[in-house]
Amino acid sequence: LIKMQRHLERTAKKMVILFDGRDASGKGGTIRRVTRYMNEKRYHVVALGKPNEYQKTELHIKRYIEHFPYAGEIVLFDRSWYNRALVEPVMGFCSQKQYSRFMKKVNSYEQNFVEDEGRTILLKLYFSVSKKEQARRFDRRKNDPLRQWKLSEVDLQAQDLWDEFTEKKFMLLKKTHTKKSPWYVIRSDDKHLARRETMKVILNRVRYRGRNRKLDFTLDPDIVIPGDREVKIMKTQRK
Repeated sequence: LIKMQRHLERTAKKMVILFDGRDASGKGGTIRRVTRYMNEKRYHVVALGKPNEYQKTELHIKRYIEHFPYAGEIVLFDRSWYNRALVEPVMGFCSQKQYSRFMKKVNSYEQNFVEDEGRTILLKLYFSVSKKEQARRFDRRKNDPLRQWKLSEVDLQAQDLWDEFTEKKFMLLKKTHTKKSPWYVIRSDDKHLARRETMKVILNRVRYRGRNRKLDFTLDPDIVIPGDREVKIMKTQRK
């Protein structure tokens, strides 16, 4: 990862990594493991709270773009502009009109990012946890004083709204997985495997010098699922 950082700095490229998915799916923990030994001067982790009254009047994606990296930097979003496609419509934090407009426009926005003369690399990761494992993690948060701060009002409703979140996940992958800007679904019930495979996905996205050929960068197909394949799996489950 440090070698990759050096390559991005040398070539003046930018990298944006999105960590999206259900609550308690392991996004934050994975970000901490990915960045643990990286050069802190060359990356930023962004976890935005609720928009203020001024931000609510602006283009939804604007407040995320304001945190985009400079040349040679990596920005990791702990939840991204895809909140508008997942949490917000399920929880009633946005209108159906706002949701529809976002889904219609987001691909063109992202196309502008990645067509920046190849200088910006966009990587979209969706962390997928099972309902049973999510419930176990919520229960642990309730009883562990070191984790209680993680438990929010949205978390408390996540299990009851499981099917609604599943439907929005399906539409997200169906509408916004493209060849130029694909999704990678990370099966995250096993946190260790999810973190390891996430590192591989990131490293495979950039061709950098000095890659250690003794390491196995092959992705585990049971852990990392391309977005279009996940859509097919979900269609079968729906039937």
